[in-house]
Amino acid sequence: MGTGRAVPDRVLTNAELEKMVDTTDEWITERTGIKERRIAAPDESLSDFALPAAERALESAGISGSEVDMVICATVSPDMSFPATSTLIQDRIGATGAAAFDLSAACTGFVYALGIAAQFLETGWARTALVVGGEVLSKITDWTDRNTCVLFGDGAGAVVLRAAEDDKRGVLGVAMHSDGSLGDLIYLPGGGSQHPQSESVLDQSLNFLKMKGNETFKIAVRSLAEVSDEVLSRNRLSHGEVDWFIPHQANRRIIDAVGQRLEIREGRTYVNIERYGNTSAASIPIALDELNRDGKISPGDVVLLSAFGSGLTWGAGLIRW
Repeated sequence: MGTGRAVPDRVLTNAELEKMVDTTDEWITERTGIKERRIAAPDESLSDFALPAAERALESAGISGSEVDMVICATVSPDMSFPATSTLIQDRIGATGAAAFDLSAACTGFVYALGIAAQFLETGWARTALVVGGEVLSKITDWTDRNTCVLFGDGAGAVVLRAAEDDKRGVLGVAMHSDGSLGDLIYLPGGGSQHPQSESVLDQSLNFLKMKGNETFKIAVRSLAEVSDEVLSRNRLSHGEVDWFIPHQANRRIIDAVGQRLEIREGRTYVNIERYGNTSAASIPIALDELNRDGKISPGDVVLLSAFGSGLTWGAGLIRW
């Protein structure tokens, strides 16, 4: 029904990162495709972006918050451990009594949340759902680690879903998978019950995310291609019938490799990583809102979403606009 996005005002360029860690604009651009990213201010948290993204999605849909039955916020960087950031959104948009919960599936979070919301609408439990994907990863990034600090950015995107009689449009299907045995490829060790916040956690930098980039790259390309094929096959659609491919914006080389494997038509893979970096659960809804507001998606277009993240988790969604 509608889409929205919100990102921080501050732009952090590769040139600025050159002054912070041992790296270069050329190195970052060649290996990731990122030129700049948005970074939250010290006093900004996830809800400062998730709420305006949600409000813009509601405005785009032409409905009020009071019509929303369910709010799902996909994130690994909530305002606080509890209450859920989704309840803050639910309260501020006036969705009185609506179900609200956060979902943790890292970069795959939006695809997971989309699939869950669609199921509630299809069963009739809810009529209108607000799905938000947002992150403030700058708060859990080690800005002295050149391998990770060049990658991540902050922001949020949102969509409004509503049950309808026309089964030819909307969310056609979602495929979701995980493999916990590979959880140590991308993880945040500190801050939970295993390593509660303490001086020791801070001394060991366990309060920052950790990632094994090379191993993740190889698995990501294969998993994204396979899960995209899975959701297309379930709906009896071919690669050539995809009008827009919106992959999670993790790395330009991963995006290009997956697009080639799926034989996506030239110019039909949407990429904005150069401007935002990796915004995890926010990357797909931010991209979707850009496409929508620029008028590039037409009624009837087949839109393929695909993501991969910590867990490890991966998934794909298929929409007919």
